[in-house]
Amino acid sequence: MKKLRLKKRILMQASKSFFWFVTGAMLAFFLLTSFTFIIFEKINTDIVYPGIVIENIDLGRKTEQEVYEIFAKKNEDIANIQFTFWERVNAATISAKNLGFGYDQNLIAKQAISLGRSGSFLSNVSLVFQAYTNGLQLEPAYHYSDDSLQKTLTPFIEKVNRKPVDALFSFQNGKVVAFKPSEEGQMIDIEKIRINLNSQFQKIAFGQKPQRIIIPVEIIILTPKITTDKANNLGIKELIGKGTSLFQNSIQSRIFNITLAASRINGALIAPNETFSFNKALGDVSAFTGYKQAYIIQNGKTVLGDGGGVCQVSTTFFRALLNSGLPITERYAHAYRVGYYEQDGPPGLDATIYVPTIDLKFRNDTNNYILVQTLIDQETQQLSIFLYGTSDGRTVSITKPIITNRTPAPEDIYQDDPTLAKGVIRQIDFKAEGSKVSFTREVTKDGQKIILDKFVSNYAPWQSIFLRGTKE
Repeated sequence: MKKLRLKKRILMQASKSFFWFVTGAMLAFFLLTSFTFIIFEKINTDIVYPGIVIENIDLGRKTEQEVYEIFAKKNEDIANIQFTFWERVNAATISAKNLGFGYDQNLIAKQAISLGRSGSFLSNVSLVFQAYTNGLQLEPAYHYSDDSLQKTLTPFIEKVNRKPVDALFSFQNGKVVAFKPSEEGQMIDIEKIRINLNSQFQKIAFGQKPQRIIIPVEIIILTPKITTDKANNLGIKELIGKGTSLFQNSIQSRIFNITLAASRINGALIAPNETFSFNKALGDVSAFTGYKQAYIIQNGKTVLGDGGGVCQVSTTFFRALLNSGLPITERYAHAYRVGYYEQDGPPGLDATIYVPTIDLKFRNDTNNYILVQTLIDQETQQLSIFLYGTSDGRTVSITKPIITNRTPAPEDIYQDDPTLAKGVIRQIDFKAEGSKVSFTREVTKDGQKIILDKFVSNYAPWQSIFLRGTKE
């Protein structure tokens, strides 16, 4: 029993001795390490610790200013690299220097000099020991000027960026009084450009320094919150036909009548299988319904009459019907070739109306409603008529009009005009030969011919007509 107690006492004394020995050794090691590190710090005051490397450049024992100058010099070497931002037909070029593209020499210098000088002693010792024994590779810091990038991309942003447009579709008394198809928006993907630009730093880091770097400018498509097909349940989703005509050199009363007539058919809805009458949609054409006196063809003469210019609208509507591939069931040509309708196209593409007898009609042979929209550009003096619906894939082929049976124009004539000041002469019609004009239209769908029609216009010869002012 005494022997056992003796052995325990000896073991405890040995354990205590070992503990204090280890503690003393560790304390001695810590004191020695601290003393050594303090001396090491004094030796390397205000310089980068040995073994710290950036891009294979040993920065050990260099001052912060020297590190700064090393990477400032590298920036001078890449200053002339050209960056071209390219988007289809648009491009903008800027140098690396003007873009502020290159090494962030300030940050690199501060990082290099700060390594091993944090508030944590153990961390500092570990980093310094690692750098001194095996070397410590740091990633270089880069930068570019976001302001310079934005300025460079401004021309793209101005040309490309546009907000999406929500569809607008509202009815009143069975007629569409407000309509605007939805439009997708788009914007430059600046974040993708930044990512691409950042990836170029790696090429420079590995010594690949091309004289020109192409940065593609990508576009993000922005979807409207309310698309056209969600704004209504009539199947009106897209443009299926468009017609245009010019009315340049028209007198003011004629322009007024064109504008009024266009507004009367604007918003008209044509149901599936419905036959549309232009005259019915237009309504009465007279001074009682707001029309002014302008020149019309009546009994083979150009005379002042209510609603002169309305045929500009019917002609434009006829062209929209032709281009949409819809079946035209009734159409009449003018008595002679009218100069207005040949300002932007060949003869034979006109349609006259005279309420209530001479009409322009078509049948909606689609399975969805068709919406009529009109637009007048007063600056260019152009009338446009749009037909919206749902495309069923039909395609239209129209031949070039053939002119035959040509007859010379008669002599010029002058007509008195009480609305013009005395002595003023204005030409309202121009010489036009008499002729027969014909063209054909073929409409196909799913590879099958669904419409083949021929349009023939017999125009009488017409002389130049001058208005002679008689107003005192």
